[in-house]
Amino acid sequence: EEFEAFLLELLSDFQVSIPELGTLEAKSRPVIVLTSNGTRELSDALRRRCLYLWIDYPDREKELNILRLRSPAIAATRAAEAVQLSQKLRAERLAKPPGVTETLDFAAALEALDDGPLVPETARAALGTLIKDSQDLAQLTVQRLEELITPRKNLEGEPSGE
Repeated sequence: EEFEAFLLELLSDFQVSIPELGTLEAKSRPVIVLTSNGTRELSDALRRRCLYLWIDYPDREKELNILRLRSPAIAATRAAEAVQLSQKLRAERLAKPPGVTETLDFAAALEALDDGPLVPETARAALGTLIKDSQDLAQLTVQRLEELITPRKNLEGEPSGE
């Protein structure tokens, strides 16, 4: 609440009051960027003074490119597996879906744990880097990870590409 009051003063009066220093006024109109992960509601007064922009998670290809740029030492196959599982987990009903940073950490953990194809046990061992909520973690059993990792077959018996 104190921080929100601070922001409201800055956004409406272009000044802030600091008990130890007094009132500081902006010399030019400030541009303020607020980011939120949606875990806390912002007051109507604060939202009225903001422009809203929703930035969705990147698509598979963009996230894979981010991973390749930030962690070039991770094998291409491992990077693709990490991104694929992250993308699938974002479609699950999770309290805290994994972000791109978690995908980077997850890929690095997988790389350190095993160099073979991704199996549910390895994914489960590294899941603490990807999932940051205890209830989400509990619902992602080895069996559920098996369902998410194993490609589904289409009617002809071919992987469906999911």
